[in-house]
Amino acid sequence: MINLSVKSLLIFTFIQSLNGCATEEAWQIHLMPSEPHVQAVLSGEEFRHEEWLIATSQLPDLSVPDNVRPCCAFGDMQKVQVGPLPIPFFRLNNVISVDEMGPHKFASGIYHYTPASASASGVAGSENNGLLYTRQGGFIDLAHVRDSADDTIGLFFEMLANLGTEHRIELPAELGPRYVEMKAFDVSSFSQSQKWHIAANMAARIAYFKAESHEIAQWHGYSSFSQWPETISAYSPEDLYSNMLGAKLTLALIEQHRMLNETEYNQNLTLWIAASLQQLGAVNTGQAKQALALVDGHWWDSTESIPSKYMILKRHYTMGDHQTPHVIGLENGLESGLDKGLVNETAIGSDTVLLASSELSPLVTQASPTPLSLPSEVEGVKLDDVARLVLEVDDGYAETFSHVPPALWEQRIEHIHFQKIADFAQQQDEQDLILLRQNNDK
Repeated sequence: MINLSVKSLLIFTFIQSLNGCATEEAWQIHLMPSEPHVQAVLSGEEFRHEEWLIATSQLPDLSVPDNVRPCCAFGDMQKVQVGPLPIPFFRLNNVISVDEMGPHKFASGIYHYTPASASASGVAGSENNGLLYTRQGGFIDLAHVRDSADDTIGLFFEMLANLGTEHRIELPAELGPRYVEMKAFDVSSFSQSQKWHIAANMAARIAYFKAESHEIAQWHGYSSFSQWPETISAYSPEDLYSNMLGAKLTLALIEQHRMLNETEYNQNLTLWIAASLQQLGAVNTGQAKQALALVDGHWWDSTESIPSKYMILKRHYTMGDHQTPHVIGLENGLESGLDKGLVNETAIGSDTVLLASSELSPLVTQASPTPLSLPSEVEGVKLDDVARLVLEVDDGYAETFSHVPPALWEQRIEHIHFQKIADFAQQQDEQDLILLRQNNDK
């Protein structure tokens, strides 16, 4: 697995030549990004490649994946039931550490095996996705990181090819048709470098809002498998921060031309995910399990079984291009930028759990959250004016929007209105939780 104690890891990988000739091959050096470089990317600084003589024929033929990776229900060693029947003696163990991560594979879906010869880490295997805890990024769902990373690279090439023209990009349907509307605008004054920069940021932004649309769809009853409801995962506290992290990492690779074929993209993203998690203060598996135990009864309920919606007690309804993670803070008054709650009392909906014991301090040393953001304007172009993600609602899901004013959803929902939809979901969930607690008290 990747050894994160080596700050400047050189990994030699055998990849296809950038000239697109399948019979020619070349050695390329992959460098584990440095801590300052990763920190700069997370904080929004730009590192742009200045050589733009790249022929269209040299760009890979990648598009937005049709599927999403199975994500992890928030919690640890959860019980599972199918319909009314619990699965006896089974617990879902989905917590991992950075060292247990597998190599990235574009659009891998449920499972893909990468041979050691194609892996940036030199280790063969599947992606081995799971839930991690980081001191500055809170809980991270690797499946969400990878999905938005892949969506960003998939959107980028089509957006670059159609920049400045009216164009529609079809996305996999969920509640109904889902697509990107690109608007016509004048790009004649932009250099090739500027067009690349605009398209890259547009792709990262729309990839992230695609993830927001998935949260909305799950809340309103969409599921990948009809017999397995996904309401448990809707607005889960770690999801959108994880998605934005993935979008930002691929944005960085695009800006640096480290994704000019699929193999190069997979290998560089493998290293960048590992380096960014290290930068965010990833803890080991035992500490991550300890973190989940601390928020049991506050952010999730271990007495409930998957897929019960209210196994998750805390949800993240804050949409938009600025995301702050939910972290665990110290009892000594450490400010995390979030509301405080005590671990020894019920605090459903609190954003930060304060530790009651200094013995747990390794989890929260320097635990100030690292916010992430995506720019809304690039090269003077307001991105929401020239590209919008649209979600339509089929009749079969109309009843789930009965608590939402029809003007917000009956025709279509654009990503600039996602926050309003999430606000109504939050109001409904709060009412449901009050009723649930009242029934439990009887």
